[in-house]
Amino acid sequence: MEDSIEFISSWLKDGSSHNADILTIFGMGGIGKTSLARHVHGLQYRSFHKSSFVEGVGEKCVAQVNGLLDLQKQLLGDISKTSQIQAHHTSAYKSMIENVLNRKKVFIVLDNIDSVDQLYALLGKQEASLQLLSYHAFMSHRPNEGYEEVAKQVMDYCEGHPLALKVLAESLYNKIVAEWEDCVIGLKEEPNSRIMKALQMSFDSVQSNNDKELFKHIACFFVQKDKVFTETVLNSCGIRTTGIRNLIDRCLLIVGRDNILVMHQLIQEMGRDVVRQESRDKPEERSRLWCHEESFNVLEDNKGTRYIKGLALDMKMLDMDVICGSVELDTSALSKMHNLMLLQLNFVQLNGSYKNFPKKLRWLCMHGFPLKSIPLDLPMENLVALDLSYSNIKSFDISFSNPQPLAKRQKVRNLKHLRSCPKTKSLLGSLKFLTLSFSKKLCKIGGFSELPALQRLIVIKCISLIIICESINQSTELVYIDLSYCQKLKRLPKTIGRLEKVKTLLLDGCDLPELPIKRRDMDLSEVLEAKVVSINSQKSSCATMEVILNDSKFFAISLPISLVRLSLANNNMSDEAFPGDFSCLYMLKNLCLDGNPIVSMPSCVRTLPRIETLGMSNCLKLTSVKHPPRTLRQLNLYNNCWKPDYQSLLRNISFVPEMAALELIADRNLLAPSSFEIEGMIKIQPLVGVDNKLLSNLGWESLEFYKLRCMVTNSSYGGPQESQIQMYYEFGIFSTIYTPGIWIDVLRIWDIMSRKPSMSFTIPSGPNKVRGLNLLYVVRRSSFELPMIKIRNITKNLTWIYKHCIESFSKRGAMYLSFLSHWMFRMNEMEVGDEITINLDKCSEALLLRFQMSFVYDDASVDVGGDEITCTQEKVEKEDPLGYYKSWNHIIGGDLSAFQLTSGEYFLNSMDFLRSLCFNAHYKGRCHF
Repeated sequence: MEDSIEFISSWLKDGSSHNADILTIFGMGGIGKTSLARHVHGLQYRSFHKSSFVEGVGEKCVAQVNGLLDLQKQLLGDISKTSQIQAHHTSAYKSMIENVLNRKKVFIVLDNIDSVDQLYALLGKQEASLQLLSYHAFMSHRPNEGYEEVAKQVMDYCEGHPLALKVLAESLYNKIVAEWEDCVIGLKEEPNSRIMKALQMSFDSVQSNNDKELFKHIACFFVQKDKVFTETVLNSCGIRTTGIRNLIDRCLLIVGRDNILVMHQLIQEMGRDVVRQESRDKPEERSRLWCHEESFNVLEDNKGTRYIKGLALDMKMLDMDVICGSVELDTSALSKMHNLMLLQLNFVQLNGSYKNFPKKLRWLCMHGFPLKSIPLDLPMENLVALDLSYSNIKSFDISFSNPQPLAKRQKVRNLKHLRSCPKTKSLLGSLKFLTLSFSKKLCKIGGFSELPALQRLIVIKCISLIIICESINQSTELVYIDLSYCQKLKRLPKTIGRLEKVKTLLLDGCDLPELPIKRRDMDLSEVLEAKVVSINSQKSSCATMEVILNDSKFFAISLPISLVRLSLANNNMSDEAFPGDFSCLYMLKNLCLDGNPIVSMPSCVRTLPRIETLGMSNCLKLTSVKHPPRTLRQLNLYNNCWKPDYQSLLRNISFVPEMAALELIADRNLLAPSSFEIEGMIKIQPLVGVDNKLLSNLGWESLEFYKLRCMVTNSSYGGPQESQIQMYYEFGIFSTIYTPGIWIDVLRIWDIMSRKPSMSFTIPSGPNKVRGLNLLYVVRRSSFELPMIKIRNITKNLTWIYKHCIESFSKRGAMYLSFLSHWMFRMNEMEVGDEITINLDKCSEALLLRFQMSFVYDDASVDVGGDEITCTQEKVEKEDPLGYYKSWNHIIGGDLSAFQLTSGEYFLNSMDFLRSLCFNAHYKGRCHF
């Protein structure tokens, strides 16, 4: 994070000779763009005449009737600091904003812009468009010399549309001026659909015919599909999917979160229009049919042709009031489509023989399949992917008797007889993806001997599924199994543990009575078959059994030891349901236990030698997470429970000293309880329970108010309406927050007092070394947002900017809020003669009642000399009430490198870490975006 902050801060400070500069932070959602922008804004806004942070532009424009108008009002108010100007149209505000921008040096952050209209309404048009075009075409904020005029023509043609500008600029990168001019001429020759024409220029520049076919396939059928699935299907169609990289480089395709293929709607429409141009008036003569109405008409009129490579029809996407006559289609309509490889027929009622289906089919998707079993006359030899979700199938098993006519059953028996011949093809011998999800009547899955190439088995929420055949171990290529929410599935097949390539097993919501890993006796044949031990054939089985029972390494493993990812979410599993040892899953890296009623992290997790990601989100009974494995890289404790009275029960998170960098994902409700600690990061406890010796060391010995129950509510986290006053500790800073009247004589002596939100002083000589500062400020009620505290040691060039873990409070009837903090210093951060400034950030002088500071001196009277001092020091450290707090590594005077902004400057904000943080027991990690 610090590299990004330093880069942006440097860019802001350097400035330029241009009227305006724009920097874009882009990337997929959830990686911290907003947090980064907010953080930089908080650090740098003072360097400008005015500033504004406009958050959530896209969401507010969509969710609110006058969303854009309200955002303009906010922006204008921030940069002009006036509320007198009122307008009722976006164009009026746009003009006023532009006038202010022309006169002042301002710093504006626009968060989550998703429409060019929003950008133009807030900032104006020409400047943003030209910079966007220049960035992608010239890698600069301005056109190269000699390109100014032609760049303006391209910009005008695209009408400022950011996607068209970006795609067209990418296609013109490194091109000479003459090629730019030819591009403009080509665009002007077809004035209609100008944006589409601009986008198609990028497609036309693709040299490889293979990549063009790949793009058209994805645009028509595979947007929002898994990348591996898409590659597997299209490779079987003779398309080289290595071209995906080329499409990404040309901004025609994105691989999004969870490896999903993402394509902008305009680019997808452009790709489909390229296919449409093959035959404008005769859809049956195009290579691909994705429009459901056109697909239905072609099938209904029996107009299928050899041109069609892919066809999609979903009856639920049709306006049934418009369709005349029967909605049943005949399978003979497919018989002429000899080159059809991709077929989607969702919720379609078919009449006729399934042998009419094309033999070249690679992908067959038939949601709502009406039959109770698979018709054996369906050509399946070349199928790579079969999706029968929402079907009426009761049993998926083509290796045994099937409720079909006698001739077809005989065909099955003949196939079974021929199975002994190694050259005989299975009915589904090429199938790699099988999806049967949401098939409510499905009770059995078998016949895995007919699925030797199967790689992914997806059976989600099949509520009647009881049996998965033991033959599953014959699908030796399986790598992914999803049986989530199959609630009647009480056990897994024993042979599943023999699969050697399964990497992912998802058992969410299966409500298994016990985890399928347990110690049990194994007979000799099982030992031999599982290749667990090598035994001498002359030894007796009794001797073998004795070895097994005495060796803890031998388990009856019902789960594949090759697993890398295992999900047991929402299985109602308590702590007792987990085995004591998980070490047999020595390849496991990702374990999800979300939504289970566990009280603490199961001890078996510590036995996983390679675990990197552990999920325990929505475990509402969780009270502690103690010493997770040192290999862990991500810990997810996020709870999305929105009950008004919900409070997190989690009280303690602790780590082993050798813990490596760890990403902790949590929600703000973690800080709502009156007692909570993340070891080495933050500690919250009721002030009434704090030892008096500790309070005395802080210089708080005169505090009497801590016994009162007059605490405020944290408005951000929905805590209790009334709770005890708490003491917070983070970064070597103790603090407490309280309401009215008690602030007047809270401490007996104050060294410096100010009526302004700033103070400056030189540390005077005193009886002993300064080891801390006490700061108190009192503010009138507004929103009770806590200002940041900035302490700067000018002499030593050290700056600490502290943002409290609790951001705001509310208390019914309270008029004042008091914030008392003790800054504990170590080493030589504060010495006699140092020049110090202290500021309260964004604290209005009109709201500030009091701002005061006092020094806390080291009162240890220990003489220096001989061996006696060592013993005395050890005794002092042992009896030091602050000893535990000083032992934290990342406090002021310790290692704050994880929070460093620039040399000597640190931003102390634990909430940045709790939003999406990199954290470990010693803060070795970094925030990453």
